[in-house]
Amino acid sequence: MLGSTHGTLTTNSRHARVAACGRPPGPAVHVHGRSAAVEDVDVSGRPLHSTVPDLDRFFRPESVAVVGASDTEGRPNSGITRQLIAWAERVGARLHPVHPSRPAVFGLPCVPSVADLPEPVDLAVLLVRDPLPLVEELASAKVKFAVAFASGFAETGPEGAAAQARLSAAVRRGGLRLLGPNTNLNAFEEFREDLEGPAIALITQSGHQGRPVFTLQELGIRLSHWAPTGNEADLETADFISYFASRPEVGAIAMYVEGLKDGRSFLLAADRAARAKVPVVAVKVGRTETGARTAASHTGKLTGSDTVVDAAMRQFGVIRVDGLDELQDTAALLARARPPRAEGVVVYSISGGTGAHFSDLATAAGLPLPALSPEKQAELHQWIPGDLSVANPVDNGGHPVGDWRGRKIIDAILADPSVGVLICPITGPFPPMSDKLAQDLVDAAEHTDKLVCVVWGSPVGTEPAYRTTLLGSSRVATFRTFANCITAVRAYLDHHRFTASYRSPFDDAPRTPSPSVRKAQALLRPGERLSEHAAKQLLRAYGIRVPREQLVTSAAAAVRAAGLVGYPVVMKASAPQLAHKTELGLVRLGLTSASQVRDTYRDLTDIARYEGVELDGVLVCQMVERGVEMVVGVTHDSLFGPTVTVGLGGVLVEVLRDTAVRVPPFGEDQARAMLTELRGRALLDGVRGMPPADVDALVEVVLRVQRMALELGDDLAELDVNPLMVLPRGQGAVALDALAVCR
Repeated sequence: MLGSTHGTLTTNSRHARVAACGRPPGPAVHVHGRSAAVEDVDVSGRPLHSTVPDLDRFFRPESVAVVGASDTEGRPNSGITRQLIAWAERVGARLHPVHPSRPAVFGLPCVPSVADLPEPVDLAVLLVRDPLPLVEELASAKVKFAVAFASGFAETGPEGAAAQARLSAAVRRGGLRLLGPNTNLNAFEEFREDLEGPAIALITQSGHQGRPVFTLQELGIRLSHWAPTGNEADLETADFISYFASRPEVGAIAMYVEGLKDGRSFLLAADRAARAKVPVVAVKVGRTETGARTAASHTGKLTGSDTVVDAAMRQFGVIRVDGLDELQDTAALLARARPPRAEGVVVYSISGGTGAHFSDLATAAGLPLPALSPEKQAELHQWIPGDLSVANPVDNGGHPVGDWRGRKIIDAILADPSVGVLICPITGPFPPMSDKLAQDLVDAAEHTDKLVCVVWGSPVGTEPAYRTTLLGSSRVATFRTFANCITAVRAYLDHHRFTASYRSPFDDAPRTPSPSVRKAQALLRPGERLSEHAAKQLLRAYGIRVPREQLVTSAAAAVRAAGLVGYPVVMKASAPQLAHKTELGLVRLGLTSASQVRDTYRDLTDIARYEGVELDGVLVCQMVERGVEMVVGVTHDSLFGPTVTVGLGGVLVEVLRDTAVRVPPFGEDQARAMLTELRGRALLDGVRGMPPADVDALVEVVLRVQRMALELGDDLAELDVNPLMVLPRGQGAVALDALAVCR
């Protein structure tokens, strides 16, 4: 079973649909040294395709220079030099020590400077405290790559960040590529060459955190590369994702990420991996304020809003896990498992209690555990006593695994076309039956293209059934805990479901501005907050429906406006500084007569005068009552730029905080996926006698707001449409209130 694996913005029609189809990777740009410029950009001038740096000569150089090489016993540089010499021999590279006062290092001829190297080198390893003075010399010598181990840069604070900025600028001027600073030797580890099958490529910002994945080699899981990115003054996580996604031997990418250097680069790289159907599994620290603060001190990069990071990863199919144990188990499964033939998961055990326990946990995690058909259950009862349940989970009672029946049961389950995954939890060894069960599972896995998973629950882990039989199989995925098995299998099903219908949003992102942008830009006021009336005009420019309303400056004009708008009406004070009018009593609903309108106008202006608010007028608005109150907004994230939020609106937005986020560009499929993430999604389907809401209209508003965010870019700092009243199906959606802040 285990083997090799290798939305558009809406149109003006609300019923436009995004075709679910795969696309080949976008135009790859392979260059030596720094990646070539990308000309394909969106309306905001941001690139729409990632570039793939040619890192072949980094991981497999023909020649290496070690600057600062030493063979003095007890010195750190000596140990590093010794390791690099051994690594160069393994990869077939010629190594040249560089030191100003040594004629030889470990018996190898030593030159005094980079300028004296006997040949051009692909990679220079810098064992010096300050790499900055060497960069110009390396560039002059046409060195392609350099590695800086030195610390004391952005991870230490403002002064170190300034030093790192100078280093980055020098690298850009010189045209070489730099790994680090504040990195380590993980790229030069000894990888096992005797393992076969798809490999895991590893990216870490902390070398120690990659150790659990690296040691998977001891369990027979192949590892092909390790990129310890450190502070990412130049080469960053996104560069290695793009490169690894293009490597035929890479079955999955595993990452430990503390902070992202650039949100857009990360999304483009994740998009490339999704196009290539290469799974990316990530531990991203910074979920809590404490974690984010610690991560920043370690790597000196922004961690970004974790809500946005989480949404962006989910949007582009990056599988986020919480622990290093989950990282290694999930990456190992995804690297080697073939695409599922079906999504049904069957739990098979020798104990009813074990099966029930595992099934409860799996169901709670969202794994599909369908009941087997009556015909399949009857077949299984040929070998399993009739008083045991075989619907799913399948309980064999124990004894059948000890004889010829055991293999028959497993084969029968795997033959069911609705079954894509068989999971057998073995909570502890019970030889000889557990030995035979393990062997039957391994043998069955060799003759099926479906996923077979085993959870070996023994805390000892030295049993032959585990160490030899299960770990010796490249077909069976073996786990030590229920939780890790469930996490990995869910990620496996989710990944293949995601990539089967993945369409890159960058393919259809707008390249040219819409006619709306000129109208909208004329309404912006740099550095100011717009009044509700002005913010609604901004929405109108992008075709978003607002109520009938008029801005008036007298009681008489208010009465005339109410007659034109149509009773009942809503009246609201309007001024740029009024973000929360209701709390000040500056909103009145359901006015039904001229006298009420006249009196309300006077009340609103009196309150505003008392509060010291200078009004630009009073809005007389159409009353819209029947619908679901939602919120749609735009904010700017420090890493990803503009983001779009949708959620339950009105007062519920601050009470429940039930929202979903996406990073533009995204298509209609992602806009609809946002709605499914809301805890209050059922309100849109109609509850307690309410009719279903016009979800199509809501999706259209989300996509129009996204277009606004893309086209206005930094000019629009914030937009809050709340409430957006989503009317009954077929009747549209109306923005009842809006707030906009300009940069």
